[in-house]
Amino acid sequence: MTNKQASIQQVTEYLKDGMTIMVGGFLAVGTPEGLIKALIDQKVQNLTLIANDTGFPDKGVGPLVVNRQIKKVIASHIGTNPETGKQMIAAEMAVELVPQGTLAERVRCGGAGLGGVLTPTGVGTVVEEGKQKLCVDGVDYLLEKPLRADIALIKAKKADKAGNLVYDKSARNFNPLMAMAADLVIVEVDELVEVGEINPDDVMTPGVVVNKIVYLGGC
Repeated sequence: MTNKQASIQQVTEYLKDGMTIMVGGFLAVGTPEGLIKALIDQKVQNLTLIANDTGFPDKGVGPLVVNRQIKKVIASHIGTNPETGKQMIAAEMAVELVPQGTLAERVRCGGAGLGGVLTPTGVGTVVEEGKQKLCVDGVDYLLEKPLRADIALIKAKKADKAGNLVYDKSARNFNPLMAMAADLVIVEVDELVEVGEINPDDVMTPGVVVNKIVYLGGC
């Protein structure tokens, strides 16, 4: 079995300027704070960030915004981080706002290899600008295209050494979807156990999609 365990120092080699990253979390709940700090310490620049939100100035993915490491963000809302709005208004960072359910479906499509999702959400609003609209059985839908990333940075409560993951209640949020929609998946975990110690029925993300496991409680 491939050894997937890695230190923060070892995973930093994958963090490059200009890449597209997905980061799990909902208002900093379920966000891999250790991996975010690694991005900050490496001073990685010109990132495209796909996340539910931009956290707070000092929590979640917010510090990446404050440090001006993000060139574009695709998220469902930015209201809890005033710095995001300031940079957007000043045209210093591009912001693509996506309805939350649509964002989740676009990520899911990226992971499932689908060409997109048809949704009525946004029809007749600014959301439809520049998008293909189709009429199915007399109902108008927008074609929302899939989202994928170079790297997904996710957070789990527990992993075994094969990368099978268990999340903690609502901290699950976007993490399982993003784990399916990136070329490289790095997970930060609170607990690391031997293969076989997690009941197969409890596995929420299968180890086959996880590339690296960072357990900050050990080496």
